[in-house]
Amino acid sequence: MSQPLNIGIAGLGTVGAGLVRLVTDHGSDLATRAGRAIDITAVSARDKKADRGIDISAIPWHDDPLALAADDGIDVVVELIGGSDGVAKDLCEAAIQNGKHVVTANKALVAHHGTALAVAAEGAGVTFAYEAAVAGGIPIIKTLREGLAGNAIERVYGILNGTCNFILSAMSDQGREFEDVLKECQDLGYAEADPSFDIDGIDTAHKLAILASVAFGSEVNFDAVHVEGIRHISPMDMQFAAELGYRIKLLGIASVREDGLEQRVHPCMVPEAAPIAHVAGSLNAVVADGDFVDTIVLEGHGAGAGPTASAVAADVIDIARGLRVPTFGVPAAQLKTISPVAMERHYGAYYIRLMVVDKPGVFADIASALKNHAVSMESVLQRTRDPGEPVPVVMTLHETEEAAMVQALDEIAAVGAVVETPRMIRIESL
Repeated sequence: MSQPLNIGIAGLGTVGAGLVRLVTDHGSDLATRAGRAIDITAVSARDKKADRGIDISAIPWHDDPLALAADDGIDVVVELIGGSDGVAKDLCEAAIQNGKHVVTANKALVAHHGTALAVAAEGAGVTFAYEAAVAGGIPIIKTLREGLAGNAIERVYGILNGTCNFILSAMSDQGREFEDVLKECQDLGYAEADPSFDIDGIDTAHKLAILASVAFGSEVNFDAVHVEGIRHISPMDMQFAAELGYRIKLLGIASVREDGLEQRVHPCMVPEAAPIAHVAGSLNAVVADGDFVDTIVLEGHGAGAGPTASAVAADVIDIARGLRVPTFGVPAAQLKTISPVAMERHYGAYYIRLMVVDKPGVFADIASALKNHAVSMESVLQRTRDPGEPVPVVMTLHETEEAAMVQALDEIAAVGAVVETPRMIRIESL
């Protein structure tokens, strides 16, 4: 058997501790599968004395994570610090410069700096790997980059944030309010004290930008992702969605059109018959459409110590075996620059919910606003309430361009009888 592969781990939080546990528990199997032993030869974290539930007393400790990049006894630096800049970025750049392979679970880092890090790594003849950065334990990067290498990918989309999926699933199944379920997520440890990155769609957008690069051979372009979160979704919307035959999911969707690359993150109404509609709780799912493979669906846990450590270990094993593939599926220098498609040029169907005072002429005003912008109505649902109380009016609209839909909603919002901001959710044909 060859010489051991020595790894240094920066960051001993949930994932870092999980990786130490995995290597400790499965060391013999890893050696058999990799063709050589995998040894943890150094670690670094903020607090050496923290109780992590693992024994690291025999592993050399570096107070400064950047010391891992200069440690001659390390072959692979595993970056589990997090954050798109700062120490995490400095460590990865220094490790690559010093001829070390890098494995990361840091989706923000890859989304913002992935192209530059790939160019640097391939130029230095080392690997920059990030399977754990997208969808935790689901091997979607390897699937797109290697398993589907014979396909032209037409579209990739998925549920990429377990916190949002947990919230939306509970709202749908139990009729609960958004804030109530969010607090439960925080109490269970699914959501941070400041949950903005999750519920405002940013975490999903980071992952989508990475998936789009691998799927379409393009530069990572996080800034081109249209991002919306789930704060505005209500139990009322959930009820109407069910009545119309849909479920509401936060999706990240990327596809190449004739006029460029469309990348968008927002709540969607998906048909109940679609497989992704039934992905519940904190699970993730990714769907890819290829010209030869048709459609594939991968589902599993998208976060947590075990699933994410599993993905990190898979990258480390590939390095130990000597397997080398371009970082994003094609040589980094050949990644394409694809023009982004602005959200106003999106073309699709829509659900809108209005709260209106039911009085003569209201529907005529609403219909006139839709007609003025060539938006065609498909169906209408209305509920009755006590006289004088606002009533919900729900419409589904035929496919139209987003710019026209937004202009029509602006005009509808100005109608005196419309007493709340109109709510819009895009309907996806999956």
